[in-house]
Amino acid sequence: MTSDRAVTLALRAPTVSDIVAVARNGARLSIAPELMTEVARGRSVIDKYIASDVAVYGLTTGLGAGVDTRLDAADLISFQRRVPQARSVGVGPALSREETRAVMAVRAAGFAAGGSGVSPSVFAALVDALNADFVPVVPSLGSIGAADLAPLAHIAGALMGAGEVALAGEILPAADALAKAGLRPVELAARDGHALVVGNALSTGLACLALDDLERLIEWSLAAIALNFEAFRANVSAFDERALSRRPAFGQVEAAARLRAFLTGSALNDEGAARRLQDPLSFRCTPQIWGALLHAADEARQATEIELAGVGDNPVILVDEGLILANGNFDTTAFALSFERLGLAIAHCAAATAHRTMKIMSPGISELPRFLTPLGASRNGFATAQKTVSALEAEIRHLANPVSFSPIPVADGIEDHASLAPSVVAKTAAIIERFTYLVAIELLAAAQAVDLRGVEDRLGAGASFAYRRIRDCVSPLAEDRALGPDFQLMADVMRTHSPGA
Repeated sequence: MTSDRAVTLALRAPTVSDIVAVARNGARLSIAPELMTEVARGRSVIDKYIASDVAVYGLTTGLGAGVDTRLDAADLISFQRRVPQARSVGVGPALSREETRAVMAVRAAGFAAGGSGVSPSVFAALVDALNADFVPVVPSLGSIGAADLAPLAHIAGALMGAGEVALAGEILPAADALAKAGLRPVELAARDGHALVVGNALSTGLACLALDDLERLIEWSLAAIALNFEAFRANVSAFDERALSRRPAFGQVEAAARLRAFLTGSALNDEGAARRLQDPLSFRCTPQIWGALLHAADEARQATEIELAGVGDNPVILVDEGLILANGNFDTTAFALSFERLGLAIAHCAAATAHRTMKIMSPGISELPRFLTPLGASRNGFATAQKTVSALEAEIRHLANPVSFSPIPVADGIEDHASLAPSVVAKTAAIIERFTYLVAIELLAAAQAVDLRGVEDRLGAGASFAYRRIRDCVSPLAEDRALGPDFQLMADVMRTHSPGA
């Protein structure tokens, strides 16, 4: 669905990569004509129910505890205008540009799934705003994950001309931004205000961005393991598929295969190359630990693509049956738990990364100069980087604690369960950020250790490529220097490039 600079919403669901292309890479979003026909069919079901004057949640009744309140026919449209206004209750720092664009793209994908009953003109207005890079200022706090009402309400309000918008480097009143972008304030019909705010687009949009970051980070973390194996002269029997296949735990065979690929052609594969019969567990158990990460990442991606393809609206429009049904598809417990699991999996990898990084600096176990300095004990080398490693690992371990237990009931006790998915995804993204720095430190420490061991010409093909990429941006450490900028530079490279390209 993604071309160089375009993503088309069609009858097939968009992918994580499609959302990232729009949110992060500036791809234009368009709507296939056949999809707009289906959206119009869904709208006809709404019109039929309005004409029949039956109780439909959020259409002819109030919302939340207000479900017991029938709306007057004359109030149906004005009620929809009040829905975003009353739910614009977010607080805290604003989402970034790419985060807000991800939320908008995911809500557009929700309309494309065909169960919202949104007016075609409102769907088109949301897409037009994205393509104009019209970015509402959306406070990041305020959703408990039972539909991301508050952030979506701020976006809907901006489309109507309320609130503030980032446009062309300025923060403007929404009405002024609409005019400057050549957009008209959106006109809401019955159902439209509720349709704009009822999806789980914050959780899903941030998940797409986090998964995009994680995909490259996993590859870099495997490169760091391979380089550390080379420098430590660790025993590659840990990657032997014959042993791993005897207990093929989730992901471990794949993790080992990817590590073997990094070490193809390495002198470490020669008989007697390893310094020890068995290495510390942070080396020896890398297929098992990173296999768990691969499995968790795959589950989180599947959960995210279910959200992208599915309909989380309540009520849901069943176009072919001409029905509107109340449901609980907005509940994202399974999705939230998949990201809790992912955070825990990264925390295990972070601990192993920290242990390996410490050990490669210790002469008693690595047989390399203490703290990897070639100039003797009067120099600091990587010594104080250990404090950064320790701080990062501790923060990751703290963030990995579950947050997804249901919050206190709201809406006069009617809404007594929620997944807290936005908080779960946000802390998982924070874990990924910290793990990025941790891996960057291991990469630089391992490259320094490779130099000190004198094996830079005997590395495996993948490890050699990663080593050269590191050395293209960070020189070996001789005399002491500030290493923080080196770690930051390496982390920045990791965010935009893979170790093999």
